[in-house]
Parts: sequence; structure tokens; C-alpha cells
Amino acid sequence: MDILIPKNKWSFITRWWWLGALLLAGTAAAGLYWPRAGQRLHIAASRLTISPVTQGNFQEFTAIDGVVQPLRTVYLDAAEAGTVQQVLAEEGTTLTAGQPLLRLANPDLQLEMVNRETAVYDLMNNLRNTRNQLLQNRILRQNQLADIDFQLAEAKRVFDTNQVLYSQKVIARQDYLQSQNAYRYQQRRRQLTQQTLRQDSVAMLQQLGTMQESVQRMTSNLALMRRKMDDLLLRAPVGGRLSSLAAEVGEAKTRGQRLGQIDALVGVKLHAAVDEFYIARIGAGQVGEVVVEGQAYALRVTKIFTQVAKGLQIDLAFTGTPPPGLRRGQTLPIRLALSAKAPAVLLPKGGFYQQTVGNWAFKLAADGTRAQRVAIRLGRQNPDYYEVLTGLRPGDQVVTSSYEGYADQQELVLDNRQPATP
Repeated sequence: MDILIPKNKWSFITRWWWLGALLLAGTAAAGLYWPRAGQRLHIAASRLTISPVTQGNFQEFTAIDGVVQPLRTVYLDAAEAGTVQQVLAEEGTTLTAGQPLLRLANPDLQLEMVNRETAVYDLMNNLRNTRNQLLQNRILRQNQLADIDFQLAEAKRVFDTNQVLYSQKVIARQDYLQSQNAYRYQQRRRQLTQQTLRQDSVAMLQQLGTMQESVQRMTSNLALMRRKMDDLLLRAPVGGRLSSLAAEVGEAKTRGQRLGQIDALVGVKLHAAVDEFYIARIGAGQVGEVVVEGQAYALRVTKIFTQVAKGLQIDLAFTGTPPPGLRRGQTLPIRLALSAKAPAVLLPKGGFYQQTVGNWAFKLAADGTRAQRVAIRLGRQNPDYYEVLTGLRPGDQVVTSSYEGYADQQELVLDNRQPATP
């Protein structure tokens, strides 16, 4: 048989009680994180930085420092080792090409020079003696050939005569054969002498040629040695300003040691380091500008160094006439463009971005007595401006100083507001 179970009235009430408690707790928690409608704060206007929103050309760029360097620098290295004997120029002097700078002394090099000169003179004397001896041998062979020609002609005359007499049976056959053999002997002798003379001529030419080549090689080595001796007198390879010269009288210098440098007076460039964050956006030919005494000068990236050390190292050259009076080592601020200029709504940069991340800002009302919280959206930025995408229009006034301490407010009431310079 079914039994009637009484309904529990407290369960329904309990559920609604807990639901109300949860709603109340959620509302209290939301109040901790979201500003209440109409929440406002009175603040002195002098504590704020108020900047206007403008319309202009936006360009991404990075600000870097460029160091003035000469457009062309020539380094002076010791071509030969030696001891500084005389310093002929001072640092800061304007030089002409070929002007002596300093003189080195190297006794070992001088002794080697003397030995090579002696060897060349000895070889040249041997060449002359050999040439004279070969010419004498040639003359001797030619005299022998002349004598053989005479004997050959005489033997031919006797043979021709005996040939006629023998045909007439005037002389004996023995006399005829004897004259014939004498004639053939002289012919063979002349052939051998001519062959010997030709071989001697070829050998003489080869020997003279070999010796002549030896003389030329040693003469070239001697000329090279003389140039090495000339390198002991360091000269300016180009005209310019002697920016450094590290040499003192009596100081020993090794071959290849850096002695100084000359800055050619053909222009200047700027050397700068770009943050590694922009490596992918830097290329040769990229433009920039530097402002000197209120005047802007255009720049162009001419060289990008492959090694990254303390940032990406680049060289920039002036596209036109550089500013007057620049000195080596002077530092100039550079604006290196990362994009082309394009029309945009611009908001000056400020500390407010740290609290809002560009999602909202305090915009002044038309009467300038209060600033209300408005939603905005920012795009690209450069060291001077943010690009405004939505939420602000040209002519609006925005609080751009830090919002620390009142980032949870909905409205700021400006007390004793004084005009602020953007």
C-alpha cells in the first residue's frame, strides 16, 4: 500500500538562499575589478600631461646614435720590421700623398741588400766572361772552317786535274785514287766542322740565355730588395689628416704592426648599432635622417656588417652635402626609417600605455574641465607617436601621462587646470 511522504519545505528556501548569496558575492567581486558607473576622481591638472590628437604622416622608425667617421680611412702598417729612427710628422697634420711620416732602421735588411747586390754583380761578370769565351770559341771554329775550305778547294783542284790526266793515261791509277781520297776526306771534314759549329752556336745561345735569365731573376730580386729598403721610410699613401701615429724614436716595430691611420678628406659617414630586434627589417639603401642645428639631412644605409656584436652594425652616408663642421667621433641622433610615410591619426606617446596597453584612454571633454574614459585601439608606433585606429579623432585632447593610482576611475575632474604643452 502507498504511503504519503510529506514535502520538505526548507529545501526550496535553502536553494534560493544560496543562490542569492552567490549573486551578492559575484556583485561584490565585480565591484573590486570594474569601476562603478559615475566613479570619478578630482585631480590637479598640473599633474597631467595632455596631448592633442593630430592628423599627419606616420612612419615607423627607430632612433639610434651614429658616430661620425671619415668616409675613407687608410691604415698604416709596418711593411718591414725595424727600429724607429726618425718621426717626420705629427698627429693631426694634413698630409699630401707620398709625404714621409717616419723612418725605420734595419741593419739585417741592409746587410742582405749588400749581399744580393754583390751576387748580382758577380753573376753579371760571369755572364760577360762566358759570352767572351763563347765568342772566342766561335771565331776559332770559323777559322778552322776557313782553313778546311781552303784545303777542300785545293784537294778538289788536284782531283780534277788527276782525273783528266788519268783518263789520258798520263798518271798512274795510284796517284788518281790518292787525290780522290784526299778530296773526299776534305769534304767529310768540312761537313763535321760545320756541324760542330752549328752545335756550338746552339749551345752558346742556350747557355747565354740561361745566364741572362739568372741575371734577370737576380735583378728582379734586387729591385724587390730595394723596395723593401724603401719601405723602411713610411710614406702617406693618400692625402688626408693623420689621425693617429703610434711611434717613438728607438721603439722596435714588427712587420705588419699597426702604426697609425689617415682619414681621407673626401667626406664623412655615420657608424651606428641597431637593436637586434630590427635585423630582419634593415637592408642596404634604407633611408634615414639626422637633424643638426634644426636642419634635416638625408642618410642612406651603405653597408651592413655580417657579424652582430652589440647590435647590428651599419654604415650610413649622406645623400647630399653633409652638415658643416662635423668632427671624427662626434655623436648624432639618427631616425632610421622602417616603413614608408602614410596618412594616419597620431597620438603622442606617453606613460598611459603602461596601464592601458592601448585599449582605452582619458579624453578631455569639450569644456576641458573633465576627462572621461573612452575605448580606443592603437596600431603601429614609433618613438614619438602611436597610430590611432579607432576611438579618437584629430583635435581630441588626451591625458597621455601615467595613469598609475587612478586607472580604475571612470572620469577625472580637473581642478585648477592650466594649459599643458603637448
